[in-house]
Amino acid sequence: MHGHGRSSTAGAGEVSHPVRAAVWRRSSAIASARKRWIQSRLTLLALLGFIHGLFLGWRYSAGLCPVGLVSWRMVREAHHVKSLFNTGVVLYLTGIAVLVLLGLISGTAANRSWAPDAANLQYEQYWKLHGGMEAVSNRADMLSDNLLALGAQYGWQLAGMMLMGAALMRSGWLKGQFSLRHYRRTGALLVAAGMAVNLPAIFAQWYLARDYRWCAFCRRRANLAPRCRLSAMPRWQGYWPQLCRFRTVGAIACVGRMALTNYLLQTLITTLFYHLGLFMRFDRLQLLAFVPIWAVNLLVSSLWLRRRRGPVEWLWRQLTLRASGTSLKDTSR
Repeated sequence: MHGHGRSSTAGAGEVSHPVRAAVWRRSSAIASARKRWIQSRLTLLALLGFIHGLFLGWRYSAGLCPVGLVSWRMVREAHHVKSLFNTGVVLYLTGIAVLVLLGLISGTAANRSWAPDAANLQYEQYWKLHGGMEAVSNRADMLSDNLLALGAQYGWQLAGMMLMGAALMRSGWLKGQFSLRHYRRTGALLVAAGMAVNLPAIFAQWYLARDYRWCAFCRRRANLAPRCRLSAMPRWQGYWPQLCRFRTVGAIACVGRMALTNYLLQTLITTLFYHLGLFMRFDRLQLLAFVPIWAVNLLVSSLWLRRRRGPVEWLWRQLTLRASGTSLKDTSR
């Protein structure tokens, strides 16, 4: 009897080993497919950003995805939320330190991008309105400068914000898993902290007459304070029971679901200003009258999302599937 019990136990173990091996292989295959999906998705987005910056002039989108790829690997390897958040804080502070260092070693003379003269403004108007290879050449120079700044300084801050956001998502804070009172209190504290940073910086900018060394570097540090960015989310979560009653909120949610489509739609709208003779025709106060034009995004998104996803999002998804060689069930999408 005892020997029979040993053989039964051994038999169960022998059966369980192939089962565990099969489960492990399946899990590894899904993880590998998921990895290829994310890499292909971000690579395609980086390529789109490069094309967008080179031919349409929005140069800041090209550098986001390379930083996203690096940050994604760091997020994947992190095992603790606290360490992930702390790493993000360190990276962000490193970017600030580099920015301050650049400000200290920079000269006092402003470059043409900070204080362009009449000739520079006229030349900018010329190549932006006439296009052609002259415009592509200028955009390529601007794109290379932006990528250099991304690697030297801004990339540290961007990666830090991505890691902090990933940590807050893992903890449930960005998912609305905390109490309404917590979000309302946190939102109020972050707004107060952001005002404490930005109001003195705005006053300093006015007092120093937009001095290049201080305003181009130290003032920018205040603009990029993460507490100002984070203050919006807890306010949305804290007052969501009241906000969700408005139809406009649903339209804004549709814009978020079609983020890439709306990003390109904004480019299309702004490019039309070049062809209507409106470029450099208005001052800052007059430009506020054009803010309602973004209602086009609300209208287009609300009408289009009777379908499942936006047109560019659909194309992006299909190209990702082809590039990664994965199926939808392997990507959990």
